[in-house]
Amino acid sequence: MTIQTTVDSQTASEIRIAIHECSKRGLSDASKWLSELLLSLPLSKRKASLPSPLLDATFSTSTPARSRNSPHPDMNMSMSTEEPVGSPIPGRQSQSTPQPATQSPEFHSHRHPHAPHLQTYSPDSWRDAEEKDIDQLATARSFMQFKDYGRVSSVLIGCTSPNATFLSLYARFLAHELSSGKNWHNFDHNRRPLPLGLDQKFHQLLGEVANTTDPFLLYLKALFCSRLSLREEAIENALLSLAGFPWCWATWCLLASCIGDGEELSSLISLLPLPPTHPLVQIFQVKTLIDLHIPTENELSLCDLLVGPDHFPGSLWIMSLKACGFFYMHEFNQAESQFDRILALDPQRIEDIDILSNILYVTDNRLKLTKLVHDFVPLGQDKPEICCLLGNYYSLRAEHAKSIKYFRRAVELEPKFLSAWTLLGHEYVEIKNSHAAIQCYRRAVGSDRKDYRAWYGLGQAYELLNMHQYALHYYQFAAALRPYDARLWQGLGQCYEEMGRLREAIECYKRALISANPHEISVNILLAKVHRDLDELFESIAYHRRVVEVCQADLRPVHEYAKSALEVAEYQVKIPDGDLFLAQEYVEIVARSNTEEVMRASELLKVVLAAINEKYQAESDGNNELEEKTVE
Repeated sequence: MTIQTTVDSQTASEIRIAIHECSKRGLSDASKWLSELLLSLPLSKRKASLPSPLLDATFSTSTPARSRNSPHPDMNMSMSTEEPVGSPIPGRQSQSTPQPATQSPEFHSHRHPHAPHLQTYSPDSWRDAEEKDIDQLATARSFMQFKDYGRVSSVLIGCTSPNATFLSLYARFLAHELSSGKNWHNFDHNRRPLPLGLDQKFHQLLGEVANTTDPFLLYLKALFCSRLSLREEAIENALLSLAGFPWCWATWCLLASCIGDGEELSSLISLLPLPPTHPLVQIFQVKTLIDLHIPTENELSLCDLLVGPDHFPGSLWIMSLKACGFFYMHEFNQAESQFDRILALDPQRIEDIDILSNILYVTDNRLKLTKLVHDFVPLGQDKPEICCLLGNYYSLRAEHAKSIKYFRRAVELEPKFLSAWTLLGHEYVEIKNSHAAIQCYRRAVGSDRKDYRAWYGLGQAYELLNMHQYALHYYQFAAALRPYDARLWQGLGQCYEEMGRLREAIECYKRALISANPHEISVNILLAKVHRDLDELFESIAYHRRVVEVCQADLRPVHEYAKSALEVAEYQVKIPDGDLFLAQEYVEIVARSNTEEVMRASELLKVVLAAINEKYQAESDGNNELEEKTVE
């Protein structure tokens, strides 16, 4: 079977089977995502793909066996070749002898030689075993649906199908996560990134899937490795799982969480069992870079491609992904417009509504944020996204106590809601409770070390405590994650300045200037100040003059550049052959304004005019002497 790089009826059939497979294993988030993706396809493609019966189709997804002696220097792709439980269906390939899918020569030229090959997955190969466990499986799924995880394993005792094994292990994992997360929202100044004994439980779970070949159990193996900080092993098993079942969205999300930066993503693309042009790979690429907060125009173009007529033209999720991309690129107006289009199609879509509230908060759009609150609060306050919406609403009104209440409720509802932890930290900074803010930021980075906002928040909190060495450490983490964010370099520069390391501060401010908005003046003012402290007046005045030029070009009020204008004027008066007319122009602008610098400008204007008169007198005397000499 040839791999499709555009979406057709065969893709719809694969998604439909994937929904069924994920649903019966309790992967509700993956099932929901796939269902929405399927509905985004045109009706003609969905109708053409309807099977009869539903599971009388196989598609390219099973994992091949690989040698444990793989020569791959970075990743040992290892799998056993155990026979599966149950006999293979006549006319189909069993899992123990997978057949690779036909792949284009172009794909082979770009893939890594040790990347796992895409194979044929047959859900019917385990049907006999699952039919024996059908009643226990139905009961276990009902327990999973109501989050009664502790009872799932007991009801599945004696079951032998991979589906039963998956449900049992996954329920135990969720039970451990739930019990360990109950008190993570308490601020008792104790750092417990992994509760005592939980790592042993994860090691035990990992041992039970050590030699599995089932793609869903490989996902669990990758998940357990991830929780134990075995990142390379998690990536390896996630790749093998995707080779066995590429439409499991939970595996793609797990793989994305293991990637540290854009370079790692680029190197990983060639290890994927699908070609780079496959829609799943493109969606994965966009999601990963947005999760890393480093999207580019390329990712926005991919979003446009993915919602085009050849892919998923009605996908609100992809449209929302593009809106988040705009948000992390600080293109707030375009992000807001994109969210407006989404809400016009689905007015009650809660997903990412917290991002929209962040945008309205940053742009100080009180009216629209208030309307958003009135629209979504009736849907219930048991959703962390709505709690974040309320937190931003009260924060914009400077009601920080209420804001903290709702952000705390958000993290109680979802302890892994990282943006809520970060926003809660920001609120504690607002009320000068640095210790509580630090606990929030630590909780955020403990779960996701790629969240630059939490590292930046830690730097700000320690700076409030005048612990500049600590602040410097965290600012450096943030700048490493987001090297083109001017705010982070500005924070680093201010930290160095407070520590008396002015040369390092200048380098950081110059780096900030590269990434800053050309109309931004704050970094220029900071550079001018540091150069003045180093008695480098020429460089200092150059930055002050830049401030005046930018403000005048933007027609800004005089008070924004009055001090810089007077600094330039004073310098021109003091130096030999200074530009006194420029000094007069700047001083007169300030003297005619209503700024605090009016009195200083008036005094300086007298000095400037006197200097100009003196210069004229000197030039006049010099001209007279020259004429007398000429006459003689």
